[in-house]
Formats: sequence, C-alpha cells, structure tokens
Amino acid sequence: MAIFGSKPHEQQGEEAISSNSQTLIGKGAFLMGDMQIYGPLRLDGEISGSITSKSRVVLGDSAKLKGNLLAQSAEISGEIEGKVEIVETLTLKPTANIKGDIACNKLVIEPGATFNGSCDMSQPTKEIRMDKFQAASPKNNPQNTSHEGKTASQNAS
Repeated sequence: MAIFGSKPHEQQGEEAISSNSQTLIGKGAFLMGDMQIYGPLRLDGEISGSITSKSRVVLGDSAKLKGNLLAQSAEISGEIEGKVEIVETLTLKPTANIKGDIACNKLVIEPGATFNGSCDMSQPTKEIRMDKFQAASPKNNPQNTSHEGKTASQNAS
C-alpha cells in the first residue's frame, strides 16, 4: 500500500525543506530585501539585504552582498559589505573582499583575499534562528496606497 501512503519528499519540518532545496541567484540578477533559506545558496548576482541560511552559502567571483550574512558555513569569492557570522567554517577565496566584522568557528583565508574589520572566534554562533515572514496583505501593509472599492471621484476627494 506504499502507493497510497505519504511520499518520501512530503516530509514535514525544516528537514524536508533543507534536503530538497537549492537556490541559485545568477550573475546579472539584483535582489533587494532580506533572504531566509534552509538549503544551500549560490550567489553570483547582487543582493542588497541580509541573508540567513541554515546551510552552506557560496558567493562567486561576481557576487556582491550589501548586508549581513548568517549561515552554517560559507565560501566567499565575491564582495560583502556587512557582518559575517558563520557557525562552522568560513573560507575566503583569493578574490574575496570583506568590509565588516567576522564571527566564526573556523576561518580559512587564502592568499589574495582582503578583509577589513575585526574577527571574533571566541564565541561562535551556536544556532541559526529563522524569523517567520508573513505575507503583506492590504490590511497589514501601512504602505499600501490602494483605494479599493472607491470610484475615481471618491479617490480625488
């Protein structure tokens, strides 16, 4: 009766999300806003906002992050302007350029990488907490300028 049972990919909780998800943001893409992901992330584009990941984050040569990075592990070849907090190992590749403070458990800096900021390895991050985002609805969004249900003359007054 396995045919009618639950499918293996229909697991519940974070384990299902992290085991099935891989995110790629390609070169030429630009995103604004904070990102929270459970699975691995590869960034070759640009993000203006913070990234929180319960997995590995890789920033390619062309990647630019203007915001904070909190992840399980990371390999950086691109640019970051913000705080970097890594639970396990942070690897800075030869083309990496970090402008901000680093907190991590293990740090690997390859020749050529640049890093301007402080590094704290005495109290590494133990757990990554994810905030629950709620979709913005017209009732909950103070920036909503919609005038639903009004005619053009009512909107003008």
